Amino acid sequence: MVFVTGGTGFLGAHLIYHLLKKGKKVRALKRISSNFDLFNRVFSFYSDTTQELKNSIEWVEGDILDVYLLDEALQDVSVIYHAAAVVSFQPGDKKKMMLSNIEGTANLVNVAIRKNIQSFCHVSSIAAIGRADNEKVIDENTIWKASKRNSNYAVSKYGAEREVWRGMEEGLNAVIVNPSIMLGPGELNSGAGKLISTVLNGLKFYTTGINGYVDVRDVAKVMIELVEKNITCERFILSSENLTYKEIFKQIAINVDKSPPLYKARQWMGEAMWRLEYIKGRIINSKPLITKETAKTARNNYNYSNEKLTKAIDFKFLPVSESIKDACDYYLKVTNS
Repeated sequence: MVFVTGGTGFLGAHLIYHLLKKGKKVRALKRISSNFDLFNRVFSFYSDTTQELKNSIEWVEGDILDVYLLDEALQDVSVIYHAAAVVSFQPGDKKKMMLSNIEGTANLVNVAIRKNIQSFCHVSSIAAIGRADNEKVIDENTIWKASKRNSNYAVSKYGAEREVWRGMEEGLNAVIVNPSIMLGPGELNSGAGKLISTVLNGLKFYTTGINGYVDVRDVAKVMIELVEKNITCERFILSSENLTYKEIFKQIAINVDKSPPLYKARQWMGEAMWRLEYIKGRIINSKPLITKETAKTARNNYNYSNEKLTKAIDFKFLPVSESIKDACDYYLKVTNS
């Protein structure tokens, strides 16, 4: 039996599909408030006849902070894929994010050790790699530095990683993956879907930053392969290409038949926008589209190396252009139907 956390999320849904197609029995954790719209869209991307696969999933309702629930849910489980995380760049979500991402991971690690789980694959993030004040190519050996350039999300994922490393020291067979920005089909109101809708609404400005990008399907496939090859006590950056935000928006624009953004956003524009969004959010009681953290990240240049992973399992990543095309095609199909 395989146990998946974050099963109704973007990566979790793709991961569960690939596990089921390989004949694995899947038990997945979901919150009481979980919405299955994204999950269903992901499965429908692969095929219109996936109901039998979905019916085979054993869902467990609860929270990763509930140790007693985890203890019961991990009965007869041999492999854990930990993909659950609170992702937010809103200052008000900091406490919830730290609690869920760090303490929740610690709970899962502790129960996994007690139950002698064979393999544990932890989904971290490139945000947890030591990228602060670093303009060179970033790899798995780059040292983490405390810095104001680290978002609260980055700090929470770094803390979660430390719990997994602690588990390894206590005998847990674990491997950590650090995906870059994930693209691919399925999202509508977040992630790639938000980027697409922004371009469709007539985006005029682009930021000057660079970041790494990877297809969500590749992340799922790599996770499964690392577990099947019993690779443990390692971490791997999962990233296909390093591209400017300008190039990402240009490729999206081409695929949705819109004009790409032509004007470079100045730093003062980003500073003004997140302040205006903050005020707007306070007035109408909504979360701002742009925050202080996201405005800063969009100006930074981060280049990631995938050399360690490609050497370890001889993996070939999908080109980002293909990921964007599939994401755009599916977005238009769903929103125009």
